[in-house]
Amino acid sequence: MSELYIRVAEDESEEPMEIPSEDDGTVLLSTVAAQFPGACGLRYRNPESQCMRGVRLVEGVLHAPESDWGNLVYVVNYPKDNKRKMEEMDAASAVKIKRGSQKTSDLIVLGLPWKTSEQDLKDYFATFGEVIMVQVKRDAKTGNSKGFGFVRFTEYETQTKVVSQRHMIDGRWCDCKLPNSKAGPDEPMRSRKIFVGRCTEDMTTDELRQFFMQYGEVTDVFIPKPFRAFSFVTFADDQVAQALCGEDLIIKGVSVHISNAEPKHNNSRQMMERGRFGAGGNLWLCASVRGQGAYECVPNDITRTSITLSLLTTSLSYLISIGL
Repeated sequence: MSELYIRVAEDESEEPMEIPSEDDGTVLLSTVAAQFPGACGLRYRNPESQCMRGVRLVEGVLHAPESDWGNLVYVVNYPKDNKRKMEEMDAASAVKIKRGSQKTSDLIVLGLPWKTSEQDLKDYFATFGEVIMVQVKRDAKTGNSKGFGFVRFTEYETQTKVVSQRHMIDGRWCDCKLPNSKAGPDEPMRSRKIFVGRCTEDMTTDELRQFFMQYGEVTDVFIPKPFRAFSFVTFADDQVAQALCGEDLIIKGVSVHISNAEPKHNNSRQMMERGRFGAGGNLWLCASVRGQGAYECVPNDITRTSITLSLLTTSLSYLISIGL
């Protein structure tokens, strides 16, 4: 009998491969396994019933159905456990290929101490992996550090490890993350506003603006009235604001403390709890006068006796006005 080839594929939808048969028309399982490692048999779809049928296997030899292989496409059978392992290996390989193809990005390092140099930054991050680039952002005029910088690694795995933890650099905790990355649903938005504590009454908005402009573009300065020993400064860049948080700065010879100012959506409930009729966080106690669409409001440092007298006076005036 002349040499015959049968068509074999891993799946019906895939392009088949021609496998040679033996002189007696049979096909050796070892021949199939040479092209499809792990194969343990063949099956085919019956043209009449459209059901899958298995090919007879005897001592490693596959026998043609009804003594004729025909023009059918035979699908390779694999042991279930072996197929599962192969799929897991393929998935793992795909993940490795994907990771290997991912490129590293410049990471921003927030909260750097003013004394940290680029060499200090490189020496620290070199303990995680090969460093391509480091940079400490400095003021163009003074040359002083702005409190943040950038670093880039060769390997993507190193980058992933670095952004997943906080870093103690020159005695201070710093954060390393992707610049301009979108916050997740459970991660609060980073504020561009800072809280400046321990301010003195002689500090003006212009003086504060002029002072903080050395770190970045300032979009707003707010000093509450009446004066309450603090102010708010808003930057155009949230990275600048975050870099300043936790610092003690000297303004007009006075040490002020910088901390994060929560966005409005985070403290709206606190503001509501403080009272709708308050100013600068003071709570006011309010009571309506019956028959009038007005309120008598008093601050929380007034005694109960004063509150009672105030309400009685208002009520008496109302009664006199209506002729009672």
